[in-house]
Amino acid sequence: MEHRIDAANKILGRLATEVAVKLRGKQDSRFDTARFRPQRVVVYNTDRIKLTGRKIFQKQYFRHSGYPGGLKAESLQDLKARDSREVVRRAVAGMLPKNRSRKRFLAHLILTKDASTRS
Repeated sequence: MEHRIDAANKILGRLATEVAVKLRGKQDSRFDTARFRPQRVVVYNTDRIKLTGRKIFQKQYFRHSGYPGGLKAESLQDLKARDSREVVRRAVAGMLPKNRSRKRFLAHLILTKDASTRS
C-alpha cells in the first residue's frame, strides 16, 4: 500500500509524526511490533514545509568526523536551503524506533521537492 502526503503548509514535527506512523503501519488493524510490514510513503512539496518559532535560526544539526576538532554544525536554515528533503528525512528518522529496523523503514520513504515529480 502507498500513502501520499502533501507537505505544503504543514508543520515539520506534525508531518514527521504522521509519516512515521504510516511507515510503521500503525494505522492498520493488523499492526504487530514483531512483524516488519512497512508501508510505502511518498511525501511531496518538501520545499514548502512550515517551521514554527525561531527553529529555523536556532536548531543545529551536528556530526563528528572522529578526529580532534572534527565537530561540524549546520543550521536548519542552511540545511533546508541545501536540501529540504533531508530536513524531513531527519525529522522522521528521529521518530522511528532506535534499532536495526529504522534503516529498513526509511528505505520505504520517498521524498520529492515539488508535486510535479511525484509518480
